[in-house]
Amino acid sequence: MEQVILGIDIGSSKICSLIAEIKSGNPHIIGMGVQPAKGVRKGAIVNIEQASRSIKESVNDAKRIAGTNISQAIISISGAYTKSINSTGIINNPHNDIGIQEINRVMQTALYNANIPNNHEVLHVLPYLFKVDGREYIDDPFGMSGTRLEVSVHIVTAQKSGLENLKKAVRNAGIEVSEIVLSAYASSIAVLTNDEKELGVACIDMGASSCDIMIHSGNSMRYNYFLGVGSGHVTQDIVMVLSTTPAAAEKIKIDFGTLFDLTPEEITYTLDIPTIGTDERREVSLEILHGVVVSRVLETLQMIENAIEVSELRNNLGAGIVITGGMAYMKGLRELTSNVFKNLPVRIANPKEINGSFDSLKDPAYATVIGLILYGSGKYTNYELDSNKKLKYNQNKSPENSNLSDLNDKESDLTDLVMSKNEENKNEKNNIEIKLDKGKNKTGDKFMKWLKELF
Repeated sequence: MEQVILGIDIGSSKICSLIAEIKSGNPHIIGMGVQPAKGVRKGAIVNIEQASRSIKESVNDAKRIAGTNISQAIISISGAYTKSINSTGIINNPHNDIGIQEINRVMQTALYNANIPNNHEVLHVLPYLFKVDGREYIDDPFGMSGTRLEVSVHIVTAQKSGLENLKKAVRNAGIEVSEIVLSAYASSIAVLTNDEKELGVACIDMGASSCDIMIHSGNSMRYNYFLGVGSGHVTQDIVMVLSTTPAAAEKIKIDFGTLFDLTPEEITYTLDIPTIGTDERREVSLEILHGVVVSRVLETLQMIENAIEVSELRNNLGAGIVITGGMAYMKGLRELTSNVFKNLPVRIANPKEINGSFDSLKDPAYATVIGLILYGSGKYTNYELDSNKKLKYNQNKSPENSNLSDLNDKESDLTDLVMSKNEENKNEKNNIEIKLDKGKNKTGDKFMKWLKELF
């Protein structure tokens, strides 16, 4: 019987639901639903009723297309709720052979040793380093011989109150939560290559109102961080500086926003834009818009750089920086990021294509929800304790070779083991026209002076 899974990405700008059939470990998309996110701000639930309504509409759209009914979902959680810590675990292995039982035991030990805050719950326990009898750089201890097994893990926890509010919003939409996945982790599953993971890489999901950062080094994620800044803040800056409507500001950003240097000719362009609160229109220099956009994005990238410096893992980023998310579409983002992260390669990444994918799913904005589906089909880190504290592992690790001889032994209870089965509204008032003004906007200098003082 084919497995059917539902993934729900609860973002700040949109709620996206995907339904997929899992065939021989590979997902096939059969349904999709997208709704504007209401009741969500900077990745956090601020109105359960509104958020629940948006989730329900998104899921119902996906069900309608898929022609199936499903009541459980894998959902994303923003880094806004989370806190992460590192821990270690050590076990003795008198039987000498290392199997799934021993790996589970050492990871559970690392979790037990961790100082988890009382108001937090565990989402992920990810092993980034194994040692066997003191030997380091063990990619996978499965099947090896050793009397002592050690592990270093990265543990992601979520605030209980925020987690419960997220679950309530989903339950009120008629869906039970089967698993919860950190959005940055899900995005990384959707966009990173095996080579990038092996070399070490920072994956940055730049969304509407937040940036989720994760660093993959060693065998798994070793660092994650959340910034409450995104492309929506660029729009807000345009509204404030140009005194125009939010709808017009968003259109200006998409149509004319660029991070490349303006050419001498482009500097002479002016934009005909609506004025907020009136029916009047006025002309504004393209140079002013460019200054607003570059200032905000540059500030955001510098904040991301600081977060990566704090991780003390910058020297581990052999594959550099991979950017995804809705903000990745901005022209010149790769080049500006390269200027900030000197000597590191930068790649703008679309999510991996899945069978049956809708065309829109090729956009970086859908990386997280694609990652949820891939996670549900078994495309996760080699080993992991998930949000249910159950061990996930690759199906290639056969229990026959896993030293599971005594299933009735209380100390080797394997009940915690889980094997992976491997519109746009067009408003004439918000139309923007670009004009070539040879004389240049006379108020340009005044605006530029104000802009410099502002930033």
